[in-house]
Amino acid sequence: MHSYSYTHPWKRILIPGFIAFIVLLAAGSCSSDDSYTPPAPVMQVKLATNTTLGDYLVDKDGRTLYFFANDSATVNTCVSAGCKALWPTFFAGINAQTLGKGLDINDFDTIGTGASMQLAYKGRPLYYYAPVTNGTNTPEAAGQVLGEGVGNNWFVAKPDYTITLTNAQLVGANGSKYDSALNVITDYKKTRYLTDARGITLYAFTNDKNGTSSCTGGCATTWPVYVMDKIVVPSYLEKAKFTVITHPSGSKQLAYNGWPLYYYVSDNMTMGLNKGVSVAYPKWPVVVRSRDVAPAP
Repeated sequence: MHSYSYTHPWKRILIPGFIAFIVLLAAGSCSSDDSYTPPAPVMQVKLATNTTLGDYLVDKDGRTLYFFANDSATVNTCVSAGCKALWPTFFAGINAQTLGKGLDINDFDTIGTGASMQLAYKGRPLYYYAPVTNGTNTPEAAGQVLGEGVGNNWFVAKPDYTITLTNAQLVGANGSKYDSALNVITDYKKTRYLTDARGITLYAFTNDKNGTSSCTGGCATTWPVYVMDKIVVPSYLEKAKFTVITHPSGSKQLAYNGWPLYYYVSDNMTMGLNKGVSVAYPKWPVVVRSRDVAPAP
C-alpha cells in the first residue's frame, strides 16, 4: 500500500495567488502617502465682526456669546428657570488649536461639572441668548447680537474691552454692605459699577480734579493707577465720557467724566471684591454711569 498526500488542484492555484495578494496589500498599507493632509481642527470659539460692536466671541457655528454683569465672580448666577431658558450656558472642550485667531487659551476657564460645565472668558461665564418667539425660547441665529444691553446686564463678549460692568452688592473691608453713595445699608442692594476687562473694581478719588490725578507716592501704592490708553466699553456706557489722561508718574490713565480711575491694593486684583468702599477718608467710591463730572482743576 502506498501512502501519499493529495492536494486539490484549485488549492495549488489559489493559495499561492492569495498569499501574493496579501503580501502586496500589506506592502501598500505600509507605504507613506505624502499627499495626506490631516483635517483642520474645528474652531470651537472664534471671533466675528459687527460694524457697531467690532470683534466679539462666537461659537463654532457663529452664534454670539454673552457675559452677565451679575456674575461678579467666576460663578453662574443665572439659576432661575426663566433665566436659564433665556440665557442657555455655553460649553465646549477647547485647546490652543481650537481657538480662533486673536484668542488666548489662558483667558478661558471651565466651571461646573458634568452637565453643568460652562466655559468662562476672562473670568466671565459665557451664555447664548434665546429670546421668546411665538411662546418658545428660540436661540439666536448666527450673526445676531440682539442680547447686547438686555436689562443693562447682558453684553456681547468682546476680546478687547478695557471697561466692563459688574452688578453686585458692595461689601467693604469691614464686612459692611454699602450703596453706591457709600452709605452703610442693612438690606441687599446691587450697584452696577465700572470694572476692568477682568471684572476688577475701579474707583474714583474724591480729592481729584477733572483730568488730574492727585494720588501719587504712597497713595499710588495703595491705589494703583488703572494704566490704559484704549477705550472699548459696553453699549450701556457712553464712550465719549471716557478720556485718556497722563498721571504724574507719566503713565496713561483712563478717566470717566474726568475722574481718573484706580484699583485698590486690598482687592488683590480679585474679581468681585470692592473693599475700598469702606475707606473712611478720603472717600473712594466705585464708579457708576451716573457719576457727575469731576470738578475743574
